[in-house]
Amino acid sequence: MSEASRGNRHLKRERQRVHLTQEENATALTDLAATMYEAGELTRRTSVSPRQYRRWESPTPPWPHPDHRKLLERFYGRSIHELGFTPPGVDSPGTITVIEPAPAPPAAPTEVEIHDPVNRRKALTTGAAALGVTAAGAGLPWLSPTAAAEPGESELRVGNDDIDLLRTAAHDLDAIDQRFGGDRLWRGARNQLMWLHHLIDQGSYTDPIGQELHGIAGQLTTSLGWFCYDADRQTEARVYFSEALNTAMLSGDDALATRTLSNMARQSVDLGKAREAIRFSRIAQAHATEWSAPPRVGALLAIREAQGHARLGDEISAGNAIKRAWNHFERGTSQRDPDWTTFLNEAELTCLEGMCRIDLGQHRQSVKLLDHSARLQDIEHSRNRGMCLARLAYAALQGRDLDHSVHAVSESLRLIDGGMTSTRNRKQLTLVRNGLALHRAHAPAREMAERLTEYTA
Repeated sequence: MSEASRGNRHLKRERQRVHLTQEENATALTDLAATMYEAGELTRRTSVSPRQYRRWESPTPPWPHPDHRKLLERFYGRSIHELGFTPPGVDSPGTITVIEPAPAPPAAPTEVEIHDPVNRRKALTTGAAALGVTAAGAGLPWLSPTAAAEPGESELRVGNDDIDLLRTAAHDLDAIDQRFGGDRLWRGARNQLMWLHHLIDQGSYTDPIGQELHGIAGQLTTSLGWFCYDADRQTEARVYFSEALNTAMLSGDDALATRTLSNMARQSVDLGKAREAIRFSRIAQAHATEWSAPPRVGALLAIREAQGHARLGDEISAGNAIKRAWNHFERGTSQRDPDWTTFLNEAELTCLEGMCRIDLGQHRQSVKLLDHSARLQDIEHSRNRGMCLARLAYAALQGRDLDHSVHAVSESLRLIDGGMTSTRNRKQLTLVRNGLALHRAHAPAREMAERLTEYTA
């Protein structure tokens, strides 16, 4: 039997019915995905590359992630099983199963949706409180509650409403991190992830809901790794990043792999593993190609690679990567930009280039870039502005511009007093304090060093 005849004949037949090549079909699916995302029918901006489509028509097509399943079903007007796809653990198309089966059988979709709204709201609140899923610090929003069994019931049923709550809670955590940092956030996020895994292991749900749960768990795991990294809990961060990357590989989620490897590259620079950072960035770029990632993703991965080269002192390679990052960035935003790239505005990319210039010993240029970045950054990205100001203070100190350094520290401390928490930021300020303490004859530098001692102790 030929390779072609052993492939996914169901999907191939539907493609040929609409008279499209594999490349044309991939493009048509990508266009439809943009329309569906804008209409709120998909959970994230997504695309289909020709290579991905060819894998779907292969003899052993991978199980598409939830948004791709919705996309395929909409485009062809047939169920995902009629298109020749089989969920993991199922031997024949047409069989619906629960991923990681729970002790109780999956509930039918109609059963999931018939709960009384008032009782459901009560059950959600009860479930969250029982596990202590609270925000990580005073003044921070409460995390959204999630599913629970009705009083007197043994089943833990999960439906579409619960998925929406869980997804919103994960997005809220990322937004809180951008404004306040990860020091007070990682504990609450860990509790939220534990509850999510409890739902996966013990809940009763349909196969599509199971896929959604696994997808949210993967995104929350890499977010938790980032929160731990920001809180300087590096060993835990590496564990969560590794878990998220394993999830991405097992599920074929190239977007999750791209995001996680980008996070790992940033951490590797701070751990003094510059070559590892470059390697992670390049592997992430390969995964980004698989899902035809938009330019903003390319900009992020290029600047991550530049940071690795800069830490090695490779000015030429760092400069080339920085140039690639700006070239991608200047192509603008796209409807397909994932949520995890929204932090990469002009201010942030300018700051990241300034950090590269510090590592290359180009202190005057780094001061100019970081000063510009600090003026551009908005309140929603206060943690990043605080990091920028701390780096600016250090760069100005290296250039012996003490007044500029003191002013930048003062602005950074204002953000800390306003609730921004980040051990990364405090560690950078510790370096500045040590440098300012050497200039005892300069009264503002001496006074700021003494003030910093109180913050960094």
